[in-house]
Amino acid sequence: MKLNKKDILKALESITVPGEGQNMVESGAVKNIVTFGDEVIVDITIKNPSLQAKKRTEVDILKTIHEQVYEKAKIKVNVTVDAPQNPKPNVIKGKPIPGIKNIIAVASGKGGVGKSTVTANLAVSLSKMGFKVGVLDADIYGPSIPIMFDVVAEKPLAVTVEGKSKMKPIENYGVKVLSIGFFTKPNQAVVWRGPMAAKALNQMIFDAHWGALDFLLLDLPPGTGDIHLSIMQSLPITGAVVVSTPQNVALADAKKGVAMFQQDSISVPVLGIIENMAYFTPEELPDNKYYIFGQEGAKNLALDLNVPFLGEIPLVQSIREAGDFGRPAALQTGTPLESAFEVLTQNVVEETVKRNDDLPPTEAIKITTMAGCAAVKK
Repeated sequence: MKLNKKDILKALESITVPGEGQNMVESGAVKNIVTFGDEVIVDITIKNPSLQAKKRTEVDILKTIHEQVYEKAKIKVNVTVDAPQNPKPNVIKGKPIPGIKNIIAVASGKGGVGKSTVTANLAVSLSKMGFKVGVLDADIYGPSIPIMFDVVAEKPLAVTVEGKSKMKPIENYGVKVLSIGFFTKPNQAVVWRGPMAAKALNQMIFDAHWGALDFLLLDLPPGTGDIHLSIMQSLPITGAVVVSTPQNVALADAKKGVAMFQQDSISVPVLGIIENMAYFTPEELPDNKYYIFGQEGAKNLALDLNVPFLGEIPLVQSIREAGDFGRPAALQTGTPLESAFEVLTQNVVEETVKRNDDLPPTEAIKITTMAGCAAVKK
């Protein structure tokens, strides 16, 4: 069969360019098409430099031409990347904490996706790699980090540093921890307005003796709201990671979480997206994967938003049990879970290093309130 260039172009109109929102023909990504009988060469240029985007583009072209034009076509796809040489700098204004090198916000668009579980295991994995790590439980209304680190009964002590009284974080598994949960009773609800919650957070941030840390992880509340703005007003966030499950409801909210950090007036670098509860594998069927909440939803969202995909964590009963018993699953030596969290952690470290190499130091944003609503401005 002799292939026709017009048919090829029509087929490519059904493919969306990753992260650009237009089809390949409309966006100008298709640079050249050459046909020889049943052979075709397609030259494509995309702006997304990630290996995943390049691979997805190639696979989509092969699949589409085989399905819509000729199933036995011999296809060669040449994908080149035309990424900006000087990306827009993520300049945020700010005030660093002495001794803390990187502040990573762990966020989620909605509750129940395992954000705190990911934070705890990420912290433990970083510590196992030799980094000095701290966790600030910024989820004022639902603190769970003390349970996950088995320090519910602990109370931070006061220490004198350079003539000032400071809180000493609780430490377990090589991780320093502070949480509003240390200062409330287990059955006591925290019923605070935004300014009071922000004041409590500022005390845990600036009135604490964190010491030298390579990473301070912030376990943010779910959603996008006042606490998030208060944190970004107070701290120079190095970068943010967004946790989601693969299901559409969670992905829609995760997309909003990414959008919050990427607003021009906030501009916190998004290090990537983590897919939690990616699949379920029963103990009796170790080779089977059941995609209960959908397959690769967060991975595809990362591609669409042009942010890195940091890794996937399976839905495993022992992760929940480990969190409930206060011993994070990443401590389970020689298990697939330990390996999964190690891969995730390595990716976070790599993206942090890349972010620090490519972008200027971050600062805290300036926030004002107008008519009772938080408005963000430079």
